[in-house]
Amino acid sequence: MSEKLLYALARPMLFAMDAESAHNLTLPALRRAASLGLTGAIRKPDPDPRTVMGITFPNPVGLAAGLDKDGAYIDGLAALGFGFIEVGTVTPRAQPGNPKPRMFRIPAKHAIINRMGFNNGGVDAFVANVQASRFYQNKEGVLGLNIGKNADTPIERAADDYLTCLEKVYPYASYVTVNISSPNTKNLRQLQDASELDSLLARLKEAQSRLADQHRKYVPLTLKIAPDIDADQIANIAAALLRHKIDGVIATNTTTSRREVENQRHSEEAGGLSGAPVFQQSTIVVRALKRELGDAIPIIGVGGIMRGADARAKIEAGASLVQLYSGLIYAGPALVRDCAKAIKGVS
Repeated sequence: MSEKLLYALARPMLFAMDAESAHNLTLPALRRAASLGLTGAIRKPDPDPRTVMGITFPNPVGLAAGLDKDGAYIDGLAALGFGFIEVGTVTPRAQPGNPKPRMFRIPAKHAIINRMGFNNGGVDAFVANVQASRFYQNKEGVLGLNIGKNADTPIERAADDYLTCLEKVYPYASYVTVNISSPNTKNLRQLQDASELDSLLARLKEAQSRLADQHRKYVPLTLKIAPDIDADQIANIAAALLRHKIDGVIATNTTTSRREVENQRHSEEAGGLSGAPVFQQSTIVVRALKRELGDAIPIIGVGGIMRGADARAKIEAGASLVQLYSGLIYAGPALVRDCAKAIKGVS
């Protein structure tokens, strides 16, 4: 039985549960299946290595941060055939996130709204989980570690939180993502403004240089940005990325817009909207970044990839790699292979 059929059978049961409960059921089950060797039936993408940021990715289809905030399910997720896995967002101290309910499906639009709020067990527990994974121990693939700030840290001290996390995750990461674009931490997106961004990137690059000497390895830094930015903001962000020699940019996070889901149940819930409705705007940002950055800084395209053709569109817009999240919820694990097949040979 194919994984597409298996997921088609499982999805009604999962969708009968509230979204966060289904999430909390699925990930431990996947981890258990992988530990028992039961994930071998999942067909993996054909090799399609891409060298980006000095890293060789086995294939260009990755997992976006957010699905595994604590890095507790890396081995199970690796069994799905991703070319790279990004986990987090992690903060210096443990925090519960926002009150429940905080995740909502909009099935008619293949969308999800979440206001999780960086719920995680803190960076020390996160690092311990990464170290315990077979994926890390056996150097099985590319692992991105995504860092953020605690909700109660004043925005003017946000850089301190990012630097704390960077120090602790640096030795274990293939690359580190700086998340300044979640809409669910108050004022976080303010860090995308020109002066705040310039200051933050300067401090991060200084720390990266020091850590590269200390650990005798260079770990690339990527910046994850929002889709809700205009052409001037994109140009300013691109200029800052170039000025500070940031290694990559991830476009994009979730959107606060509800234009594509008006009059749908849950559409008025606060939080970030992901899935099919964000595809067009995130792809516009990818295309605009490509015009500003050229080949100087690679782009990882994420947002609304629900089928192989969507992944191909991200690459054609200028992305070097793509990431999935909400599409997995609607299409299941076969989406990884479908996307890899659609973009094989496309650059």
